[in-house]
Amino acid sequence: MNSYLASSIKQFEYYKSLGDKTLSQLTFEELKKEFEDDSNSISIIIKHIVGNMLSRWTNFLTEDGEKEWRQRDQEFIDSFHSKEELLKAWNKGWDCLFTAIKPLNDEDLERIIYIRNQGHTVVEAINRQMMHYAYHVGQIVFLGKLVKGKNWQSLSIPKGKSKDYNQEKFAKDKGKRHFTEDL
Repeated sequence: MNSYLASSIKQFEYYKSLGDKTLSQLTFEELKKEFEDDSNSISIIIKHIVGNMLSRWTNFLTEDGEKEWRQRDQEFIDSFHSKEELLKAWNKGWDCLFTAIKPLNDEDLERIIYIRNQGHTVVEAINRQMMHYAYHVGQIVFLGKLVKGKNWQSLSIPKGKSKDYNQEKFAKDKGKRHFTEDL
């Protein structure tokens, strides 16, 4: 199970890196762009992710993941005043997650924790949150790509470059490693 925890941490780091690489390409004004009324800008998505992370991962093993102090509806109102403030919040959320997950051990994985009084094993809770963040980071990347258009710097295999990418990968010896080690 140690491989589950190590893999989970790597996956979370990967999703954070996708977000980081997207945020680095965008101005504050671009982060606040909404494409339609009642749609979420990247800024709003980040505010929501951070609110979720702080609620879920604070006292992760001992308190319900939906904290009384969380104001979820307020997460969908953009209130960031600068890109620096947004980045500080983004990193605070991820720091809370990593502070909670990195000390976990095999014995913790089958413990029951609660989110809105619904029991989850720690494994289930980690998976739930990972998929939630992957969903939103995907939105962030997609919106970033829409905003930047032709100026977007690809975060994956660029169109038309799959053959080159595969040649590079197959040129290496077979071995067990996490896919993010080569990024």
